[in-house]
Amino acid sequence: MVIAGRRERGYGPHMTNSDALETRLAAEITARRDDLVALTQALIRIPTLNPPGRNYREICDFLSDRLSGAGFSVELVRAEGARADSDRHPRWNMVARRDGARPGDCVHFNSHHDVVEVGHGWTVDPFGGVVRDGRVYGRGACDMKGGLAASIVAAEAFIAACPDFTGAIEISATADEESGGYGGVAYLAEKGWFAPERVQHVIIPEPLNKDRICLGHRGVWWAEIETKGRIAHGSMPFLGDCAVRHMGAVLAEMEEVLFPLLAGRHTDMPVVPEGARQSTLNINAIHGGEPEQEAGYTGLPAPCVPDRCRITIDRRVLIEEDPEEVKAEIAAMMERVKARRPGFDYEIRELFEVRPTMTDREAPVVQTVARAIEKVLARAPQYVVSPGTYDQKHIDRIGRLKNCIAYGPGILDLAHQPDEWVGIDDMTDSARVMALTLAELLAV
Repeated sequence: MVIAGRRERGYGPHMTNSDALETRLAAEITARRDDLVALTQALIRIPTLNPPGRNYREICDFLSDRLSGAGFSVELVRAEGARADSDRHPRWNMVARRDGARPGDCVHFNSHHDVVEVGHGWTVDPFGGVVRDGRVYGRGACDMKGGLAASIVAAEAFIAACPDFTGAIEISATADEESGGYGGVAYLAEKGWFAPERVQHVIIPEPLNKDRICLGHRGVWWAEIETKGRIAHGSMPFLGDCAVRHMGAVLAEMEEVLFPLLAGRHTDMPVVPEGARQSTLNINAIHGGEPEQEAGYTGLPAPCVPDRCRITIDRRVLIEEDPEEVKAEIAAMMERVKARRPGFDYEIRELFEVRPTMTDREAPVVQTVARAIEKVLARAPQYVVSPGTYDQKHIDRIGRLKNCIAYGPGILDLAHQPDEWVGIDDMTDSARVMALTLAELLAV
């Protein structure tokens, strides 16, 4: 909306982008293609493994040097007191800001710098940043160091093309998204970094494919369910009460009642892939009996009736579901089992909860990125919702900022896989989309 020759804050273009500006931005990014690849390689070669949280300070220092040299003011923020923060593995975050010539909106690109464990099955060095067949390989290439690199190159290209832009550009690299984001975006949001009066537009370059705009994500509830029994000698199990057998009854109830029930619930959220448009539950872990022996022990396990058995459940929640009813449903299931089994006792411990979130398609950042995708790719974007959560949850819930999306290069299915890669053309195209987004929101 334009009022008296000026854009209303956060809505619509500041001025219509000219063909000349679009051409200049495309040329600036093309000229930086090799730098984009080299930056992605350099980020991959810093093994920011989470857990436990290695090399967080190293990658923040690297990015600080890069962005300071590009005229950004940089702050390194340790999430002291946050979950998992310790002197051995401090949770470091980097926030860089470049102010324009005049006041205006702030566009913030937020990427997490941590990566998951390597796993098995790699045919290339997971931290080598190998370039082959138009791809950059390595742990975190897709999720999401390629997106981080694209946002940096997009911002630098835009500044070169529009040095007198209005407003501000921020780029952050944050910790621990892979383990909930509490030492990263959650901490920064609590400290006011994402307050809507400070930041107006947020783009998270998660790998959702370059022609997709991710509006949000399903919710999640993690809980630990423990069944209780009584220990006894394994040769006389009738003197004990087997907690594993009790858990077997719980698992049978899930198979016979709960899983079919969840399969019948569907959402209007555009969740990808299609299978995630229903309510889902995963059993993440199970353990019963005596604690596992230390590494190197070769003897037999203790001959005991197990008096404890635990499972960890991962329940994904649709926006149409009431999270409290989701929890009550699990409790009701346990009560049904209890009513059928003498001596059955249990405990449910909540571990983690995130409410579903979805940005409106008419939000300024959604509409702006959509127009940029159409210009760069010559097709309309697909609007999707992520099956799993990412840091939008903290920007929405804690930061109170609704004008937030995920958009970035990379194929979602490659995340956390062996031989993870990001396409160089995809990064280049996404950088062009990001630069055009900056041009519409901030160009004079």
